[in-house]
Amino acid sequence: MNPSVAMPLAARTRLRPTLPALAMLGLLGGLAAPVAQAQQHRIVTLSPSLTEAVCALGHCAELVGTDRYSSWPGTVARLPKVGGLQDAQIERIVALRPDMVLLGPRSRAGERLAALGVPVQVFDARTHADLKRMLQSVGQSLGESARAAELVARIERELEAAARRMPAHLRGRSVYVEVGVGPTAASASSFIGETVARLGLVNIVPGDMGLFPRVNAEMVVRGAPDLVIGPAASLINLAERPGWSGMKALRQHQVCQLDADRMDLLSRPGPRLGEAAHMLVDCLMGLPQVLR
Repeated sequence: MNPSVAMPLAARTRLRPTLPALAMLGLLGGLAAPVAQAQQHRIVTLSPSLTEAVCALGHCAELVGTDRYSSWPGTVARLPKVGGLQDAQIERIVALRPDMVLLGPRSRAGERLAALGVPVQVFDARTHADLKRMLQSVGQSLGESARAAELVARIERELEAAARRMPAHLRGRSVYVEVGVGPTAASASSFIGETVARLGLVNIVPGDMGLFPRVNAEMVVRGAPDLVIGPAASLINLAERPGWSGMKALRQHQVCQLDADRMDLLSRPGPRLGEAAHMLVDCLMGLPQVLR
């Protein structure tokens, strides 16, 4: 008698491992066990930093809308734009049927969206530590905790590498970083201030003035920075500011004028923080070398 015919069905089943079991045992070579499909989200972001974070974590394809200022990576340009921090278009956001809306603490949209039953997550990335926590939290929400941890580690490696690239003659120099009209500066306690400090520079705008305080021309003149960094659009006529024409940084042509793309890179507390640090080093290294 054929033993396989006489053997009870239950016993024969026990001797016939399933495909997943064989795959786990490594007995199927290249044939892998079926893997459950990862959950697909419908994500709306209301800040460029959060848009960049979602994309850096590998979920750019799940974005269905962003704020008007999100521009990186280039693929987000074709997504529906739903306003900004102060004028988010609530009806349009709801119409996109998101299951995840990511926004900053200064957005007016959070409470209104939550009242309509839209899942909202609020993040506040004002410092390097805040940024790292934001990336880890977004990663956890997207099921990408390991990827987020690697992204945070990569940013730290990039910051360290940028600091190593800073020439010795630039380390310890004082710097004034302008970020907007007013003029508005990045203080030592802001994430931009932390970046320039990692590069070995000394910010003349103290942290106790707030993250991005408005400053007057006289204060900057008194601070006598060795270096000036800021948007080309607002630094073009520096010598016309009261007292600035005699400032050492201007006399010695130690001014990094950043175009709009580079200024965006510097101003966004997101996954390109290390790239921003390298960009600053490149700009500073391109300035004329002067003796102290």
